[in-house]
Amino acid sequence: MRWTTYLLAAAAAVRTEASSLHPPVLPLFIRNPYLSTWLGRARGDPWDRWPIFWTGQEIGFSVLAAVPKSDTVFPLVGRPHDSLPKNGESFNVSYPTYLGATFDTSTTNLTYKIPAPSYNIDPSEITLSFLSPITPTSTLRQAIPASYLTVHVTGSFDIDVYIDLNGLWVSANRGNEIVWELSDTKTSTSKGLKTWKVKRRVEQLLTEDWDRGEWGTLHFTGPSDVNHEAGTSALLRNRFSRTGKLQNTVDGNFRGIMDDEPVFAFSKSFRLNNTSSASGPSYDSVLFTVAHIQDPVIQFASARGLTLMKPLWASYYQTADEVLEWHYHDFDTAFKLASNYSLQLEEDALKSGSEDYKDILAVSARQVLGATSFAGTPDDPIIFFKEISSDGNMNTVDVIYPAFPFFLYTNPKWLAWLLEPLIEHQLSGQYPNDYSMHDLGASFPNATGHPDGRDEYMPVEECGNMLIMGLALVNSLKYDTEPASIWSAEGNPRYIESEGGKFSLYIDADKMDDTFGGPISAKGEKQARQWVSRSYKLWKQWTGYLVREALIPSNQLSTDDFAGWLANQTNLALKGIIGIRAMSEISELVGETKDAKYYRNVSESYIKQWQEEFAVSRDGTHAKLAYTWFGSWTTLYNLFADSLLCFHLPTSTVDLNNGPAQKPMATQKPNKDPVSKTAFVGEKIYKIQSDWYHNVRQRYGLPLDSRHLYTKSDWEFFAVAVASKQVREEVVQSIALWVNETSTDSPLTDLYDTEGDGGFPGIAFKARPVVGGHFAFLALERACGGKAVQALSFLDSEPPKDLSYLMEGRSAEL
Repeated sequence: MRWTTYLLAAAAAVRTEASSLHPPVLPLFIRNPYLSTWLGRARGDPWDRWPIFWTGQEIGFSVLAAVPKSDTVFPLVGRPHDSLPKNGESFNVSYPTYLGATFDTSTTNLTYKIPAPSYNIDPSEITLSFLSPITPTSTLRQAIPASYLTVHVTGSFDIDVYIDLNGLWVSANRGNEIVWELSDTKTSTSKGLKTWKVKRRVEQLLTEDWDRGEWGTLHFTGPSDVNHEAGTSALLRNRFSRTGKLQNTVDGNFRGIMDDEPVFAFSKSFRLNNTSSASGPSYDSVLFTVAHIQDPVIQFASARGLTLMKPLWASYYQTADEVLEWHYHDFDTAFKLASNYSLQLEEDALKSGSEDYKDILAVSARQVLGATSFAGTPDDPIIFFKEISSDGNMNTVDVIYPAFPFFLYTNPKWLAWLLEPLIEHQLSGQYPNDYSMHDLGASFPNATGHPDGRDEYMPVEECGNMLIMGLALVNSLKYDTEPASIWSAEGNPRYIESEGGKFSLYIDADKMDDTFGGPISAKGEKQARQWVSRSYKLWKQWTGYLVREALIPSNQLSTDDFAGWLANQTNLALKGIIGIRAMSEISELVGETKDAKYYRNVSESYIKQWQEEFAVSRDGTHAKLAYTWFGSWTTLYNLFADSLLCFHLPTSTVDLNNGPAQKPMATQKPNKDPVSKTAFVGEKIYKIQSDWYHNVRQRYGLPLDSRHLYTKSDWEFFAVAVASKQVREEVVQSIALWVNETSTDSPLTDLYDTEGDGGFPGIAFKARPVVGGHFAFLALERACGGKAVQALSFLDSEPPKDLSYLMEGRSAEL
């Protein structure tokens, strides 16, 4: 295998550009809340620490490379060298030159230079390429809880590679007993595969221990030509270091996870030695997959009662072996689909932001989907969503909401499936309150609801969130040539009426989805109308609550519950008012014109009072945190929804009914202020907030409000998406600096200090899917047929005002 033959294949397989960012932790195997393995301390060498589960618990995953001609072994990932003697053996332990990590939305590559056994040969290069593919046009592929690892080797001398995993992939308790087996299969139509299968001896169905699923089976798969062995970790690593291979044996002594620690290993020998130095280096690779299979995946209080939910993939494959064999051989297609998504996102991010913004999105994307569990059937698909690290709730409305820009941009159909279990559960009468529930269950994976109505009290927050997301989803369905997600227009455009107004999954022979919405046969409008009609009474019920409670919110929590209870919250009221305005368009869609007119009038009355009487500081420079808290200020991130839903578009400047563009559900009325360039929330609010953000920005970003110096990264992106281009660039630059310098050693936190070392502010959020809010720029770019951002161009007409004179002595006049 010569370089000239395989160079292009190798380059394509590991294509990721160098990143300007150096996050504290990088994703390796990320598919759902239980298959979530990360490279900790990612700014250092990968062999300095074991990989971690998102909680920070170390997981047994190690990689060694050995050069037979020099009798030298090199650790690449994890700390397998701790098992190797320092002297007195026939081999030496050395360290490679680590060339660093590159990443895109689906892939993380770790690249090493391995010294040659003699001075007249160039070093070899090894790249470990971890692929957890994001495939917006293929839901089935996204639903499979499995990731790929490809080992790429380029050089002119032989190299052996060893990989092992331990039982901490299936349980958090190091004392739990595990059992294992090796499956070695070969069919007449495909290459044979070897698979390690590991699980607890006594599984605890639908139970967590330290956020780890205590049921399910780990599948570690490679080609049939690799060597295998199960046994005590130190024995296997020493044997490989001495001989470069494993014995193809299986230790049958089942035991505890750390009792003579059993590991499950593969080794592969790469024969790259050339007879002539003029022939150049050779290339070879080997593919592995890691999967965590559970069935059932969730317990759900559905309309028919408590239901054990099967994984979505089980509707297409009878066994885990079948789906994982297909998954293994599907690598090329999965890689192409993931690359298509990554390349398009890079292009869009660079247009919308900067190189830093592109890299922030790349490191955020897998984290969002790492909270998902795809379940149900093709007729009724459901996505369950874990509120990772904060409290483990299920399908928390105010966690879906900050994440939803990701879903709007990537695949709005997935947003519909996130909302579906909340709608089904509440339509069935199992939730007693007249406002939207906070979450579907207090502890993942049990979506058993809150029949006592005592879920976390965020009534205005959750009603507003549901209505905003509901209209955003409706708008994403109705487009001519500019969908909210470009992938929505891919696939078969046929319209098939779904039972009960749900969004069914239709796939073709290549496992590709049909289109979502669109103009052909008025598919989008029909889908939207059926979906809303089924649950209209819920939308109306939630809006009724907002009509009563949104303008002057009582003492309650907002989504930022860590900040405590507060009455008269300015930002919360705005969300509620926009929610009422959204209901006007939802009502119009289904022909409820009387309701539409009423909610339109209420929202216009409320927004006028909010702007003129309650929201703004006495000196007119910014929005207050609470109506009566003079001297306070807030990041007004709920203003984002006004633009995302196209309420800001005045008919005098943008004609939505002229040309092939996505249109809101109703014709806009211009703002009653004749000088305002926006139609609902006034231009002044946009301008003063943009200027304020410029002045209060700290080293690592924009503080959440005047109470603390901590911030929420999702809300930073929401807020500056509707600020001037200069302010947007300033804040993104600060966030990028934080990513590079933060002291947090965890998958990206969304809550951090904007000064000091950029660490946790006493609360350690980590790996939360709310980083989907980082996609706010991209969601807004595609909203309103591409006109949403254009209509905010007035913010760039002059530079931000300098308000430094106010910053020195904060007075009651503010």
